Amino acid sequence: MSDPAQMTGANDWDRRGLPSWSYFNPEMLEEEKELLFRRHWQLACHVNDIPEPGDFIAADLVGERALVIRGRDGVVRAFHNLCRHRGSRVVAEDKGTCRSAIVCPFHGWVYNLDGTLRGASQPATLPDLDPVEWGLKPIEMDIWHGFVFVRFKPGPQPRLSEVLARFEPEVAQYDLANIVPDGAGIWSEDVKANWKCVRDVDNEGYHVPMAHPGLHDLFGSNYFDEPFRDGASRSYSTFREADSRLWSVRQYKALLPEVAGLDSEHNRAWLYIGVFPNLVFGLYPDSVIYYHEFPVENGKTIQRGACYKRADEDRRLRVARYLSGRIDRITTKEDEQLIEWCWEAAFSSGYDGVILSDLEAGVKSYHDELRRLYPVLREDEPSPGTLRASNQRLVEGAR
Repeated sequence: MSDPAQMTGANDWDRRGLPSWSYFNPEMLEEEKELLFRRHWQLACHVNDIPEPGDFIAADLVGERALVIRGRDGVVRAFHNLCRHRGSRVVAEDKGTCRSAIVCPFHGWVYNLDGTLRGASQPATLPDLDPVEWGLKPIEMDIWHGFVFVRFKPGPQPRLSEVLARFEPEVAQYDLANIVPDGAGIWSEDVKANWKCVRDVDNEGYHVPMAHPGLHDLFGSNYFDEPFRDGASRSYSTFREADSRLWSVRQYKALLPEVAGLDSEHNRAWLYIGVFPNLVFGLYPDSVIYYHEFPVENGKTIQRGACYKRADEDRRLRVARYLSGRIDRITTKEDEQLIEWCWEAAFSSGYDGVILSDLEAGVKSYHDELRRLYPVLREDEPSPGTLRASNQRLVEGAR
């Protein structure tokens, strides 16, 4: 749960959520796509998802197409998945291997694994093309403990090493750079809600005792959230000592071995690190997960994620990972219903906002950050076609 001191004395405005119009206004969604998703760092994969030269991951995110590929020199690079000839995808699959080159499936233009142009089809019909100038367009990239982040356009967010610096002593013991994929690959699924509804549910543990029997059986009253600060947040719980009622939780706690490198407390705890605007890492003794969501339209969001295991995983740790994954899958299904209910609420004539508990500091601090970036969220819904100008006027007035 949140530390109640985080919201003690908060005024009425501080306890209010975002206005209902912000969940279905199409102009608001487009502004969010531009600033929060194209101009903030987005996780593409882990370097160990692409261990060999030519291995690649492709991801479609908010209308952008990213290609992360390992070169013949072993270097991981990120490009727009965009042929320089006609804009076709140069790789059609979400994951695969280019044996010696990247070949566009439209007209057969060929690119080296470092992104430079090797040759155009029918070159006599074209002017001379500089291999660098006409190579694949690079995307800004940052690697944090093996996780590969991309940013499609310049933006305000610092490098991830800066955003997450305060967690380094705790995170370092998980040896994230050496984890490997669990074999299931990167998953994605549709969520029938505005993307902010996912964050509203996920940013607080106040609902855990009521909505998540499995998590509550694992954590008891030990779970707490810290509010978002400087682009990141932390949630944490040690396992409760009492016997667990649910079979999967009871077996997980019994079978989970001591994991080398983790201190005694983190060997019996789950740690979550949130990264603004849309990413959560789950760091468990047996595995590491991430999940994040991307808006498509109001009422349709894509959630994407993956699970990683320790490279030296033995049979006992593998069983523990299966059980923690089972707890997570059930929790995710339970959250899906809550997310859809939050989405439905915004359309009700009886909905006039929310009042946040002291135990929902994560939601409050997240909404505060959105209101800082979009002060128009403190206003009534703007007239059609005026949201961007209204917000810009308010931003400039606050300077």
